[in-house]
Amino acid sequence: MSMMSNAMRTKQSESRWQATLRSLLYGKDVDRAVKAKARLGLAIVAFVAIYGIIAVRLVMFAMASDGHGARRGVTQDAVATSRPDILDRHGMIIATDVKTPSLFAEPRKLIDVDEAVELLTAVMPDLDAKEVRERLSSNRGFVWLKREITPAQQREIHRLGIPGVGFLTENKRVYPNGPVVSHEIGHVNVDNQGIAGIEKWLDGQGLAALHMAGLATDRLQRPVDLALDLRVQFALRDELVKAREKFQAKASSGLVLNVNTGEIVALVSEPDYDPNDPRTANDPSRINRMTTGVYEMGSTFKVLTVAMALDNGIATLASKFDTRQPLHFGRFAIHDYEPMHRFLSVPEIFTYSSNIGAARMALAVGVPGHQAFLRKMGQLDRLRTELPESAEPIVPKRWGDINTATISFGHGLSVAPLQAVMGIAATVNGGLLIPPTFLKRDRADALKLAKQVLKPETSKEVRYLMRLNAEIGSGKQANVKGYYVGGKTGTAEKVVNGRYSKHKLLTDFMAILPADNPKYLMLIMLDEPQPTPETHGFATAGWNAAPTAAKVIARVAPLLDIAPRFDLPKADQLLLASNKVTR
Repeated sequence: MSMMSNAMRTKQSESRWQATLRSLLYGKDVDRAVKAKARLGLAIVAFVAIYGIIAVRLVMFAMASDGHGARRGVTQDAVATSRPDILDRHGMIIATDVKTPSLFAEPRKLIDVDEAVELLTAVMPDLDAKEVRERLSSNRGFVWLKREITPAQQREIHRLGIPGVGFLTENKRVYPNGPVVSHEIGHVNVDNQGIAGIEKWLDGQGLAALHMAGLATDRLQRPVDLALDLRVQFALRDELVKAREKFQAKASSGLVLNVNTGEIVALVSEPDYDPNDPRTANDPSRINRMTTGVYEMGSTFKVLTVAMALDNGIATLASKFDTRQPLHFGRFAIHDYEPMHRFLSVPEIFTYSSNIGAARMALAVGVPGHQAFLRKMGQLDRLRTELPESAEPIVPKRWGDINTATISFGHGLSVAPLQAVMGIAATVNGGLLIPPTFLKRDRADALKLAKQVLKPETSKEVRYLMRLNAEIGSGKQANVKGYYVGGKTGTAEKVVNGRYSKHKLLTDFMAILPADNPKYLMLIMLDEPQPTPETHGFATAGWNAAPTAAKVIARVAPLLDIAPRFDLPKADQLLLASNKVTR
């Protein structure tokens, strides 16, 4: 009886508990149909939750199909992520990424280290067995064994079936044009991080931050359009390589600049290096001489000196200066390479490249005025472009009359050649100083950055002088038939053991094209060219840099959409056509 009573009490207790649960779940007086619907809804919610979790996981795996995300979670080793393509101004590929496998191991999952070392080194003899053994014997969750292996090596290692050894697909940077564009583009390291040139600039523009955030995917990056024209680049480099060999020079370099936009259309510094194999990039002989080196530019600086005198009203084209005797400063004397021993007009000073005449013009302006002018023309401060590599000008610590005298003809002040090009471009483009750029830029954007540093009338006079020099002066060998070329030569003695050496020269030629309405300025520079029988024993710029410029102009002018012209007017007609000044 007692047992039946206990059973009844238990049953009543269960009934009350169930009633309470039903009341909480469904409320009071709910029928079976409502209960069934509630149960069905609960089941649906459960299934949706389960399948939602599965879907999220599938999406996560799809976004990290190469396994990079998982691997980053267990290792501090960098994985080479993607970079945007770099294109020339016509859309030709200069730098791009390709997918390449890399070999890794998870030491904790290895069964037999010795066997793994033996098998791996048999497939890849270039692996250091000792180093591989040390890595595989570590207690780390992830180690690299070899970055950027070949597909054939990947297949052979895959057949070995070594537990704990696998592959990650990484991005490898390739440069289809090899050394042709090395100094503009720079290169990357094994982790696809920019080390030099435009590649390093890209990381500074936020690409490195995208890499860290895991957002640097191919679909999120737009190509980078450079101002560079690969066709012009090839032609310029080809002629500079030939000139270096012909004149047995230590180096040759040059560039082509659009004077109206500041775009650098081509830039070469030879010897160069292959960014696909940049082991020689740190060789001092392979620096980018256009931006990293600083040099005394010789008589090409007379373009700035004459422009300064004309713009300040110190001289006109009809003015004459005494060049009968050398200029003396204590025990130092300034001579002319080809002395005329008479008064010379400004055009004669320019075409005869008179050091004495240039010095007298600069001294007439005065030291403070000379310094202010050169600073205004961007010659006394470091030039900044997209390339991280740039050099500070070497400026005299104490600047007196003798410094102004020598700097007037390109000695005593060392600047980056691109810096000099920027200043001289302003003397021929209407007087606008435009910062140079390696990126595409239109005229409207250039004008927003430009500074008016010279009167337009001064610019017309400088264009006349440069054309005259190509007709009858030191630039005659750059006067290409059919093209209205203007230019100025420069020959600087290099400093050796604190003294100027007459046998170690830096020669350069600045050419404008066309001279009556310049679109492009070209610089050709040779480091220590040697005399040849063809140059009659001379090694000055008129005999090597100028004819090299002529060969480049003949090749690149059609590529730059400059059509040949016939019955070209003489320089005097160019001047008279401006209706601004007369001789």
